[in-house]
Amino acid sequence: MLIVLGKFVMRIGILGGTFNPVHIGHLILAEGAIEQLGLSKVIFIPAYLPPHKELKSKITAEQRYHMVKLITFSNPLFEASRLEIIRKGRSYTVDTLRRLREKFGLKQRIFFITGSDCLGRLSFWKEKKEIFKLAEFVIAARPDYPLKNIPRRTRLIKIAPVDISSSDIRKRLKSKKSIRYLVPDAVRNYIVKNKLYC
Repeated sequence: MLIVLGKFVMRIGILGGTFNPVHIGHLILAEGAIEQLGLSKVIFIPAYLPPHKELKSKITAEQRYHMVKLITFSNPLFEASRLEIIRKGRSYTVDTLRRLREKFGLKQRIFFITGSDCLGRLSFWKEKKEIFKLAEFVIAARPDYPLKNIPRRTRLIKIAPVDISSSDIRKRLKSKKSIRYLVPDAVRNYIVKNKLYC
């Protein structure tokens, strides 16, 4: 955390997504970003409706938020936000970053964190140029998604390769297979208790 003229300058990481469900890979990414970028905290923001894909499961946005909230109790630098759920509608990154700029002001540093799987879709993002003005863009490599066509002014971070996806977890649950160690215990218990993804 930087100190400028006696005031703290926060370094805030933003990690968005459907988190359907949140899993260990998300936590490893957030922890790696904290270490490598010296972040003050990482805010997890579940999308209400993702812009470029349809949510096929019947899990509500509030249930996805609740699972994210559960993982924040294990790390004081993790925070969950209902920002996009409260706003409703399609969850565009540029709109979220504008709202965060209003909340935190211009002096705080905001780092938007995403995986290399987003690179192929980046040209379709709403107001892409504005996103790079509102936050520092951070990309972490994901298995099977090589780092290519990287925009200028992008920060790269190295994260331990963990080939875990929410879609695979949903498939395992539907097939009555174990998801132990793929998601935090609190999330697994919540899924089992509420019979989600069955």
